[in-house]
Amino acid sequence: MKISTKGRYALRLMLDIALNSHGAAVPLRDVAQRQEISDKYLEQIVTQLSRAGLVRSVRGAGGGYLLTREPEEYTVGEILRVLEGNLAPVSCVDQDDTCRCGRADRCVTMEVWQQIQAAVSGVVDHLTLADLVNRYHDKCGGETA
Repeated sequence: MKISTKGRYALRLMLDIALNSHGAAVPLRDVAQRQEISDKYLEQIVTQLSRAGLVRSVRGAGGGYLLTREPEEYTVGEILRVLEGNLAPVSCVDQDDTCRCGRADRCVTMEVWQQIQAAVSGVVDHLTLADLVNRYHDKCGGETA
């Protein structure tokens, strides 16, 4: 399983907003500059995050984006799933997939895929945006995101 560029950039975008908002909206062009990501590409990503209710836009002077909740209320998994969809390694263990093959009841390899899915979910669903903020401060100190 590979996380796409959009998924990776979405997580960086959310982290940047968490680190730099200080109660004020964060302009997308500032995020783009700090993260060295095209502002046009970030617009596509932030649109999806906004539709999912993870960020909200502020228009006008001093406009930009704000988190809709506190950083500790977001999981990495929640953010990634907005851009990536289900993180299941194969469709037969995707809980949203109603089409299961006729071999499911005797498929030994399906157990491997279920274990991989459980391991991935165990990481991304227990790490919060606040955890990443703390790791950033530990790793980077006073540098800007």
